[in-house]
Amino acid sequence: MTVNIAMLGTGSIADDVLAPALQRVAGARLWSVLSRDRDRARAFAQRHGALAPAPVHDVLDTLLADSDLHAVIIAAPDYLHAPHAIAAARAGKHVFTEKPMATGIAEGEAMVRACDDAEVMLAVGYHLRWHAGHRKMLRLIRAGGVGDLHHMRVQWTFQVSDARNWRAQRDTASWWSLSGVGTHCLDLIRWVMVPACGEVVSLASTISREVWHGPNDETAVVALRFASGATAEFCSSVLFAAPSRAEVYGSDGYIRCEDTLTRRAAGSIDTHQGSLEFDVADPYAGEIRDFVAAIENHRKPEVDGREGLRNVELLAQAVASART
Repeated sequence: MTVNIAMLGTGSIADDVLAPALQRVAGARLWSVLSRDRDRARAFAQRHGALAPAPVHDVLDTLLADSDLHAVIIAAPDYLHAPHAIAAARAGKHVFTEKPMATGIAEGEAMVRACDDAEVMLAVGYHLRWHAGHRKMLRLIRAGGVGDLHHMRVQWTFQVSDARNWRAQRDTASWWSLSGVGTHCLDLIRWVMVPACGEVVSLASTISREVWHGPNDETAVVALRFASGATAEFCSSVLFAAPSRAEVYGSDGYIRCEDTLTRRAAGSIDTHQGSLEFDVADPYAGEIRDFVAAIENHRKPEVDGREGLRNVELLAQAVASART
């Protein structure tokens, strides 16, 4: 079976990485495209070789009415994730959504419920899990390579010149730096820590809006404690450009990832025993490949809707914590 997938949204994440990654996944193909601007959808479909007889759409319902369409990738702004996912599920289409999966807990719960009711897959796009170096790091950790996990620290920032981005606006997003990169930091921490350390049992945060004084975070610093007593922290910001970094500390050693938190499968990883070598592989192709395999094999995707919802719950908790 070849899985026909529609791209909902034609912004940079769809154009630069998701559509090219989809072309690298055996058993899947770009079928159709949705954009509010029909000309933009047409150019995107032509550029990436969409294969449906009528691949260009500016109305979601007409795209979803295609009986030959099997799944959608939602690459639209955050506030559209829930309505797009719920409509797709009700039309019987599997759903892969960019992160964070929703702008609030109620929306996320509605997405999970709609996909459960329709018996379709719901996957969330945390591409850092498919960085080959991160996967090798995780295998080392699971094998006891750093002993008992005690702490993890993650930093990912980028610098913007103004507050015009849709993530800075309350009507299109609930978070700014936390939506752009902080949600990835949180997912990476949960991926590494939760299996060994249990769930997050407490969270404290500091959020700054010091430059543009808008509704959403400019810089966020979040601290977590797990059931085992292990701790973690992450920093996200739109105010300064700094090297991305992830550090894991255990009773018997450490792992340090430098510049691996990017769209590229690059960077370096060092441990207390020396460098950790890894092959370069497209992490976006990896996450789409997992989604397609989940559809074909009737299994959960690696990052399913409930894990995506837990991320949203903790982002909401981080904002609430900062207020108090």
